[in-house]
Amino acid sequence: MRIEETTVPPEMAESRLDSFLSGWLQQSRSAVQGWIEQGAVLVDGRSRPKNHRLRGGEAVRVEIPQAVPYAAQPEAIPLDIVYEDSDLLVVNKPKGMVVHPAAGNYTGTLVNALLAHCGDSLSGIGGVLRPGIVHRIDKDTSGLLIVAKNDFAHQGLAEQIKSHSFTREYEAVVVGHLRDAAGTVDAPIGRHPTDRKKMTVTAKNSKPAVTHYTVLAEYPGYSHLRLRLETGRTHQIRVHMAYLGHPVAGDTVYGGARQPAELHGQCLHARHIGFVHPRDGRWLEFESPLPAYFTAFLQKIGRNG
Repeated sequence: MRIEETTVPPEMAESRLDSFLSGWLQQSRSAVQGWIEQGAVLVDGRSRPKNHRLRGGEAVRVEIPQAVPYAAQPEAIPLDIVYEDSDLLVVNKPKGMVVHPAAGNYTGTLVNALLAHCGDSLSGIGGVLRPGIVHRIDKDTSGLLIVAKNDFAHQGLAEQIKSHSFTREYEAVVVGHLRDAAGTVDAPIGRHPTDRKKMTVTAKNSKPAVTHYTVLAEYPGYSHLRLRLETGRTHQIRVHMAYLGHPVAGDTVYGGARQPAELHGQCLHARHIGFVHPRDGRWLEFESPLPAYFTAFLQKIGRNG
């Protein structure tokens, strides 16, 4: 168990206790509500309900229970392997699959499938929940992902990502028509100030983020884009497109709740990946065809023209 203490800042007056704790401790709302119910949260020395409204200036003390260690387990889940050797593999991840186990998704992830396929032959740098994972793509984003089988490969690939020599190109359908046929979004991304599950363009506590885009085709109400990442921030393409006023079609987080029902999440595909093999220095490039959900949506909006 560890103890965290703070004073509620004046600007958090009128905030709910559970909302304040979630933002301060970077924990899920359900987790902090559990601690409140267990009596592990004190406000000015007294237990308060989860919906208690703060005034500002209160002393808050939280006893955070020790997390129970969890190691991802192998599961016999089919993998679409594009390339594999003794150091790494390139996987074509389907839409709807979570990359690694986390709260609410401890099974059915890409890591569970990789453990069944590779056994102990995955890098350990990412820890027991993220073995082999060098970079991620979102659950509802499809496409190519590199997995490291050992720490040597992991470090070599991670260094390429850090130096921006790692090529990642995506295709997306976005809402509306962009002003320019090609362009660059250079806007820093950080955690959303009130919703910790979202990212946003902000100058505060942010990191540089650069996305290059080219319009491939226009349809009534939509545009088909190719996008190249220069950096790799969480939700980068989705945040940058929403920032331009052209959110990715199907994105209920950054584009609003009303989305085409058939998409089941953002219409975004990791199409192309290129990197130097960390062992022998070969330049490797791979491309993934547009998946069925993507081409079906293009056909639908094309028929509407």
